[in-house]
Amino acid sequence: MQKPNFIIIGGGIVGLATALKLSNTYPTASIHIIEKEPALARHQTGNNSGVVHAGVYYQPGSLKAEFCRTGGAMVEQFCAEHDIAFDRCGKLIVATNDIEVERMKELMTRCIANGLSPTWLNCEELEALEPNITGVAALHVTESAITDYTAITLKMADLLRAKGHEISLDTEVIAVKETSSEVTVTTNKGSFECSYLIACAGLMADRLAGMCGVDLDFRIVPFRGEYFELDASKATVCKNMIYPVPAPDMPFLGIHLTPTTNGSMTVGPNAVLSLAREGYTWTDINLSDLAEMIAFSGFRKVIKDNWKSGLTEFRNSLSRKRYLEECRKYCPSLTLDDLKARSSGVRAQAVLADGTLVHDFLLKNTARTLHVCNAPSPAATSSFAIGDYLVEKATEEFDLR
Repeated sequence: MQKPNFIIIGGGIVGLATALKLSNTYPTASIHIIEKEPALARHQTGNNSGVVHAGVYYQPGSLKAEFCRTGGAMVEQFCAEHDIAFDRCGKLIVATNDIEVERMKELMTRCIANGLSPTWLNCEELEALEPNITGVAALHVTESAITDYTAITLKMADLLRAKGHEISLDTEVIAVKETSSEVTVTTNKGSFECSYLIACAGLMADRLAGMCGVDLDFRIVPFRGEYFELDASKATVCKNMIYPVPAPDMPFLGIHLTPTTNGSMTVGPNAVLSLAREGYTWTDINLSDLAEMIAFSGFRKVIKDNWKSGLTEFRNSLSRKRYLEECRKYCPSLTLDDLKARSSGVRAQAVLADGTLVHDFLLKNTARTLHVCNAPSPAATSSFAIGDYLVEKATEEFDLR
């Protein structure tokens, strides 16, 4: 195989979007994508709710807000060009008490600052728009949409292969060695050399960065999001996505109702600590992963500061009845029989040594490697914008001009 100019580690939507941007920016360069799973989009990309976020929650001026706004438009354009499902169904953020109403006022201000046009609905207007949804007030954000991120990732892979770039599946990175002239990536299927490496490794981001000699002042802590799918009889319980008002001190948005592009309706996710980096059920336990988390001071600080909310999420996870109660706050017609099993997802959350949850995107680099160390929601929405940004950073850091 010809020595590639670039190796991308990670076959999720961010890795593929970065590779596609590289191929467009440097048409004569060769690109090799390495993915340890037997298929692309097996982790965060393929196990989310498919929401194309509009930018409701993010600090104005942050990378999150910028990437979400530009990335969402790029996702819509890509879907239109390649006949991939995209539905601008809209979102309702529903307040169920006076405390949430006050928080929602802050969200409305943030929406406007981020260039959105939210509509404030009173309880009667909410009921008229969504008869099965109950609340004292709601924000209606029409810019929010849904799509199929796995389909987008696979289409990007097709485009890259058509250009002659290589994608290696079932290929796990064991070690990385960087010299002044090249990077050698050792895998279970042999070694590959490249001029430059970009790691979009999600749940393994800190480990890949550590292999490359990056000074790790953070660790990835995995949180599992458990979903249900509503019974077919309730698949049309709402037209819009229905979200609760999120807790201001946590990076999770709460259990929500989301229509999908295949006509079903999902409920979730919650956010419980995963007992393995890639632990999708309670029985997925990795003692090495747990020991690594416990040894990290930042993880211990997070647990100390958030044990009450963690305990609530733990109880909701173990009890479908408690999970249902969270949903019934805004959709009282749901019953236990409506909640059908669906696969979970695991979110990679970067945590600093002092216990700070990293809310924005976090990049680190060496002379020849660039690492996406934290790509929180809305990473899928923002994937094309992140890819553009990474290629700009690579051009600058690697002096490719």
